[in-house]
Amino acid sequence: MVLPKRVARFNRVATNQVLKHIAGWAPGFAMVVHKGRKSGREFRTPVNVFRRPDGFVVALTYGPDADWVKNVLAADGCTLVSRGKNIEVRGAELVHDESRQAMPVPIRQALGLLNVHDFLLLKRE
Repeated sequence: MVLPKRVARFNRVATNQVLKHIAGWAPGFAMVVHKGRKSGREFRTPVNVFRRPDGFVVALTYGPDADWVKNVLAADGCTLVSRGKNIEVRGAELVHDESRQAMPVPIRQALGLLNVHDFLLLKRE
């Protein structure tokens, strides 16, 4: 059960307004800076992000159809603001993984309860 659209709408209006102030420097969070596919406008989306040896992984708790995911995939990358640094990432790859191997063990278990199986892999430039 990926989180429902109404939760996504609430988070966009309420939760993200708080997270946008801490996501760029708090451990485990990042701000995804991406351009709209149609509008060309710059957007900033707070996400939970996990480091990997070659880059980062983001669990897609709202599924792969979120606009920010589509924008990053269309551009083949984005800028992550993490711990106060701008990090260019490319090679955006959507991965469906029932075992959630890209995630740390405790996170795997929590995502299993939410039935999350889709992830976005981002490679450092």
